[in-house]
Amino acid sequence: MANLKYGNYLQLEKIVSAQSLESEKRGKIAHDEMLFIITHQVYELWFKQILFELDSIIEIFASDVLDDKKIGAANSRLERIVTIQRVLVHQVDVIETMTPLDFMEFRDLLVPASGFQSLQFKKIEIGLGLKKHARIPADQDFFRTRLNDAEREELEDAESKPSLLERLEIWLTRIPFLEFGNFDFWSEYRSAALRMFSKEKQIIESNSDLSEHEKGFQVAALDGTSRAFEELLDKNDPQRFESAGHFRMNQRAVLAALFINLYRDEPILFLPFRLLTNLVEIDELWTTWRQRHAIMVQRMLGTRIGTGGSSGHDYLKKTTERNRIFSDFFNLSSYLIPRSELPELPDSIRRQLGFYFGV
Repeated sequence: MANLKYGNYLQLEKIVSAQSLESEKRGKIAHDEMLFIITHQVYELWFKQILFELDSIIEIFASDVLDDKKIGAANSRLERIVTIQRVLVHQVDVIETMTPLDFMEFRDLLVPASGFQSLQFKKIEIGLGLKKHARIPADQDFFRTRLNDAEREELEDAESKPSLLERLEIWLTRIPFLEFGNFDFWSEYRSAALRMFSKEKQIIESNSDLSEHEKGFQVAALDGTSRAFEELLDKNDPQRFESAGHFRMNQRAVLAALFINLYRDEPILFLPFRLLTNLVEIDELWTTWRQRHAIMVQRMLGTRIGTGGSSGHDYLKKTTERNRIFSDFFNLSSYLIPRSELPELPDSIRRQLGFYFGV
């Protein structure tokens, strides 16, 4: 058996020969087209790694009974995705070494190809939890007009499978720390929140620096937050929670996620808290990447349409605002109260949440 060589193992001959410049085919090389191709090829390689990690995480959460030890593995893989995303954001710095005039040398040769058509990125969005019906119209139209039959079938197959968000909702719904025997935690939490709102209202109304109009505005906003608390904590009327439309997940899953955030310092909840935090970071970094991409496109194209026929900067700006997946976990911050106001958990419950050794 021949010795394995570096170049053969990495199949470098395929990789480094995979840059075919359209400008060279037309008889005049546009120097920056090489940079443009390599940058986007690197993006696709990182997308492949993200999909590899994401598929394994979804598989972990597909189990009816989740092995607690696997939460650590899921966290490690989510953190790897986060690290890769930071690399993707910084790759925009590389492409921005190309000036708009440099891009004009070969831009028209790319029509109708566009990053808009990246199947791998679409599969990442779908796998995380972004379904077609939640996309902006231009993005929905992509599935109908910009794909061939095989590509459309590939994405439709991905959409037919449970996403990470859907798997997480099921997992959170199963978490047992919502019923506490005779101790009504959520009633205690509601009372603590109402006391907090009462104090905040007094602070607003006694603030001499605010006009009556400003006081009225802030009190109205506070009342709105109070109503949102009532909707979330009213376990006797789940329909009220669903009709409010503040969350994508069901009420029990949201309450479980809130409990994890409130008592993150309890040993058994630390890994679940890290998991939710990693998902927030993933969403935040995709938003950052889209924002950087949108600004870069505006810098390169101004108000021109993209090579794939999209509205360029305007399209990217809209997807930045709409294509958030884990907004439920961001919105939990609206329902937090200070640690000092948290209901004290009975000792029997704390034993379940910690490492307890007895004789």
